[in-house]
Amino acid sequence: MSNFFELGNHDLSLANIRRILADDLKIKLANKAIEAIENCRNFLDNHIQNSEDPVYGINTGFGSLYNRNISKSDLEQLQVNLVMSHACGTGPEINQRIVKIMLLLKIQSLTYGHSGVQLATVNRLIDFYNDDIFPVVYESGSLGASGDLAPLAHLSLPLIGKGEVYFQGKKISGEQLLKEKNWEPIHLKAKEGLALLNGTQFMNAFGVHSALAAEEIINWANHIGALSLDAFDGRPEPFDSKIHLIRNQDGQKIVAKEILELLEGSEIIKQEKVHVQDPYSFRCIPQVHGASYDAIEYVKSIVGKELAGVTDNPNIFPEEGEIISGGNFHGQPLALALDFLAIALAELGNISERRTYQLISGSRGLPDFLVMNPGLNSGLMIPQYSAASLVSQSKQLCTPACVDSIVSSNGQEDHVSMGANAATKLYKIIENTYQILAIELINASQAIKFRRPLRTSSQLEKIISNFRKDVSLIEDDRVLHDDIVKAVHFIKNYKI
Repeated sequence: MSNFFELGNHDLSLANIRRILADDLKIKLANKAIEAIENCRNFLDNHIQNSEDPVYGINTGFGSLYNRNISKSDLEQLQVNLVMSHACGTGPEINQRIVKIMLLLKIQSLTYGHSGVQLATVNRLIDFYNDDIFPVVYESGSLGASGDLAPLAHLSLPLIGKGEVYFQGKKISGEQLLKEKNWEPIHLKAKEGLALLNGTQFMNAFGVHSALAAEEIINWANHIGALSLDAFDGRPEPFDSKIHLIRNQDGQKIVAKEILELLEGSEIIKQEKVHVQDPYSFRCIPQVHGASYDAIEYVKSIVGKELAGVTDNPNIFPEEGEIISGGNFHGQPLALALDFLAIALAELGNISERRTYQLISGSRGLPDFLVMNPGLNSGLMIPQYSAASLVSQSKQLCTPACVDSIVSSNGQEDHVSMGANAATKLYKIIENTYQILAIELINASQAIKFRRPLRTSSQLEKIISNFRKDVSLIEDDRVLHDDIVKAVHFIKNYKI
């Protein structure tokens, strides 16, 4: 199998990106992409040489300075100034995985040949990607409307020997990188700085990461939820397909079917029940998880469409002979979707913590806090506190970013999406949800011990068996922080 993924022949999909990242594939340009990039640049160069008409961002200033014409002799300096002046990111550095996805998405967007960049610029970005050169990008600074200006400026600075990068485990300056690689700085031509800085690649890199994580989280939520149901000696009737067919919600039907399949062969689920009904956190798993499943599928569709889009401005159409200034950089489609996904994932964490609470409550024949000799041992009392704290924080982070807007650029940019803020707080909710589910897994696997000699299903027993290699049964009190860290690592790395 080739170690390269070719960009330019087809649109990039979430499935492609999952494979590229998982297999650590290098990338290269298809001939079709090379031709499209070169044709667009040649058209733009000819247009600049033969026309004095003002074209936004090419021979004019930016934002509210659109009415300032720039002489031909200053067009390249205009682009360099843009990249430097817009590198105003603040806050912590973002994760290198997100930076890697940003590079991939920016390259993909440029392959369509509507941005006017040089082939050399795209090839240098590919070198960054393939050589694991990660520009230092900061969390805050984008309004998610003029493109992700500040983050993408930091992504672009090393092209001209500015900014900082991580390379071979060290943080070095952009200037030092050029020396170590024996590279000349990219000499940005007209429009190139704007093409690099305009775009939704910061937002959508988080969107890609979040959509891929959400697929894993809903899968784990169903598996752990099924294990908790059995550990709680729950009833199977609420998962009967007849109930869900008459409501006709897709996600609900899918989740109910999966829970029953996960419990197939369980000795616990088959035993006679003394209780008539279960709490909502068990009984309504199909309805709650199913709603989140549907939301995840919707967000994946929006993120997927953005992967196949050109989001800089102005857009160049060589075949039609046109340069059109519009607003494809506006992040509203992503902002709405990422806020929606934040709510959907926070709710998976919310109901998970409720199941944990029920498991430690001393109900259904389970000991208080799932430990022998409670009193001397606090057992699993306090992990529930941690889960409750994480759930509360996630709820607070669910306040939508997309309903806010602050006027910028002297009123020229008078409605912004705040999609970058939606993206970064969603990242935090994802990490919270992993931890909440990890805590539930610790509790559910512990509770199953008190159902022995009865066994749950073979699928769930396999998960418990593998989990026990990392997190042993809790017999006496110990430092549970370590167990939670190991459980999170297990969920993120064990393939089900």
